[in-house]
Amino acid sequence: MSFQFGNNIRIRIFGQSHSEAVGATAEGLPAGFGIDFDDLGAFLARRAPGQALTTPRVEKDEPVFVSGVTDGVLNGETLKVLIYNRNTRSKDYSELRAKPRPGHADYPAHVKFSGGNEIAGGGQFSARLTAPLCAVGGIILQILRQKGIEICAHIESVGGIGDVRFDPVDPQTGLFGQIKGRFPAVIDPAAGEKMKTRIEEVRASGDSVGGVAECKITGLPAGVGGAGFGGLDGAIASAVFGIPAVKGVEFGAGFASSRLCGSENNDEYYFDENGGVKTYTNNCGGILGGMSVGMPVIFRVSFKPTPSISREQRTVNLETGKNDILTVRGRHDPCVVLRAVPVVEAAAAIAVYDMMRG
Repeated sequence: MSFQFGNNIRIRIFGQSHSEAVGATAEGLPAGFGIDFDDLGAFLARRAPGQALTTPRVEKDEPVFVSGVTDGVLNGETLKVLIYNRNTRSKDYSELRAKPRPGHADYPAHVKFSGGNEIAGGGQFSARLTAPLCAVGGIILQILRQKGIEICAHIESVGGIGDVRFDPVDPQTGLFGQIKGRFPAVIDPAAGEKMKTRIEEVRASGDSVGGVAECKITGLPAGVGGAGFGGLDGAIASAVFGIPAVKGVEFGAGFASSRLCGSENNDEYYFDENGGVKTYTNNCGGILGGMSVGMPVIFRVSFKPTPSISREQRTVNLETGKNDILTVRGRHDPCVVLRAVPVVEAAAAIAVYDMMRG
């Protein structure tokens, strides 16, 4: 089983949480593009485990490029990257073969693969596979940046504690560097401190909490995407739903637009001082008819609470055929959205670049 995405570029992600390595291949990336490895390393570090308020599992997440790169430059061959797993404790998961975790993919995977699915660390359903996603997405972010397209996400909320939202009209690119240098990645540092307190509370009680990430794409010209199944919003949503724990995606005003009248929701046009077509508002989130309109693309992603918690939970025993009780062991994030922010950026970059290559 693997994750595959793209029509004009082809991304494939493979491996399991506790396999020797996780990795990715990418076809269709531009030959001759020089990779900034310092920038890529900093990007991967934002997602890496072992940070405050995250899983204590520590992995260096150093990408090893097997093919596709010569002297730091993409050479036109299939890019293949491996990230080795160095700090696994598979014994923590032995009980889960018989007792599937509530809220996790253990049970449906058991049915689909006739009991042969990998259990340790969640196997191929683990967020560990977002490491190679970020390795490829981090390179594509650099390619897009060279074209004047910037992508940045922040934590919009954790457990109901909200950050300031992105301005839907102003590009705000000067703010992006500040957000990416913070942990948690927020616009308002005071909101970040409140989020940290909330996460500490739920972790101390053996529980977990969900959150929302908001992502902004600037510099994307009008007309990228297409109608029907070829829509830019559909591509972004598809890529983002490949991230474990994602349960919802909305663009612009999203579900709130259902409560508006057309006169309130429509984004009226005007010519700016350079003769470019802009809109006064951005309820559409920068996309109409599946195509970019030239305004910032803005979407939000909902993440469920981490299902692996240390509280007792009711489950079934697939070996005895009886109801049972489970207490999950192992090392787990109390709030996945903390490390998911760069993953959202990577997924969005892959989707946007695939659309642009078409």
